[in-house]
Amino acid sequence: MNDQTPIKEVDLNKQSWTSPKDKSDRFIPRNVQSNLYQLFMSEENSQGTLYNNLLQSSILGKSPAVNQKLFNYKTENKQNEMNKIINNGLKYSATPTKVEPEKPPRKINKRPYKILEAENLQDDFYLNLLDWSPFNALAVGLENSVLIWSGHTSKVSRLCTLEDPDMVCSVAWSQRNQHLSVGNSMGEVEVWDVVKQKVIRKWNGHQGRIGSLAWNNYLLATGSRDRNILVRDVRSPNESIQKYVGHKQEICGLKWSFDEQLLASGGNDNKLYIWSLKNQGEFTHFSQHQAAVKAIGWSPHQHNIVASGGGTADRCIRFFNTQTLEQVDCIDTGSQVCNLMFSKNSNELVSTHGYSLNQIIVWNYNNMSKVTTLTGHTQRVLYLSGSPCGQNIVTGAGDETLRFWNVFPQSASKNDHGITRAETIDLR
Repeated sequence: MNDQTPIKEVDLNKQSWTSPKDKSDRFIPRNVQSNLYQLFMSEENSQGTLYNNLLQSSILGKSPAVNQKLFNYKTENKQNEMNKIINNGLKYSATPTKVEPEKPPRKINKRPYKILEAENLQDDFYLNLLDWSPFNALAVGLENSVLIWSGHTSKVSRLCTLEDPDMVCSVAWSQRNQHLSVGNSMGEVEVWDVVKQKVIRKWNGHQGRIGSLAWNNYLLATGSRDRNILVRDVRSPNESIQKYVGHKQEICGLKWSFDEQLLASGGNDNKLYIWSLKNQGEFTHFSQHQAAVKAIGWSPHQHNIVASGGGTADRCIRFFNTQTLEQVDCIDTGSQVCNLMFSKNSNELVSTHGYSLNQIIVWNYNNMSKVTTLTGHTQRVLYLSGSPCGQNIVTGAGDETLRFWNVFPQSASKNDHGITRAETIDLR
């Protein structure tokens, strides 16, 4: 490995940290249970002594510690009336109710567990230069080069260097194998076999830079400044099998739905389009955003829900239902929304932000309350990707750093690292 690699790990022990304000990540109010026994004991009525002892007998299973003559003068009807009030009217059980212990709030470390310096990481809202593979390798586009960081060895290798003046504009891993797609500023896309270190496909077809890439099994969608989206089959050397036309300005975001039938695209025309693979064209589009739409995320728990985020003039995260074709929620975040990603392990999502707060926010999707806010980047947090296990994220910013955070809970169904062991990348 070249000692002059532009990606270098930062020694966190030498970092000066600013302690965040003393705020807990979550506040869960305690459920205060009423003491019904005390309530009944405090009732003032003419039959107070009788009432109390009946209650002790029915609820606590104790014999009343009073003279039994107290009951002699009561009629059977009056006693039945009391029993009816206690047992039926109040529907109170003599068996104590089991109270489940409350779970403590989940703690999220507000500091990254790793920082990598990424020299010349571009500060460009319309590019997508960071992606974490299912096999624990991180691809980063730096100017005209693509670097691979191994999550197993923490080593960095250079995959390729484009000829000047060509620049890397997007990178995306296949979810099936160790193939990496690279979009460039000349409107070309290359598919690399990372293990064999060679190009297996190269396509033209776009008339502008390719800032967005999205895999769907063997299909690869590419979005360009020429406003078009092309879908190609990596198994075929031929040109695109589908072409989607609708956006009026540059494509800056692409995401396939989890059922692999719909493709969401965001553009600089403030539009969110949904395309149908089966019908080979537009399914619907939404026009509520007031700025460019780069941030897109599909819910892995409700496959008909897609979220999108708007730029500086919009600042909103909007949620749409692709069955009813309606906006179902909208949250003003107060800052440019650069990325969105749902957690695979919990009903939460994370957003990254640019102007003017440069934050990372973890949200509870149930009520869209903030779980925590992470800070540290000094410029727009333009890039985001998730680890194979679903617990960690990596963010990249114009401050030329990559920061690794542990934000989501562990999945009980995954192995320790959520990685397919048989196909682990070895970059040594």
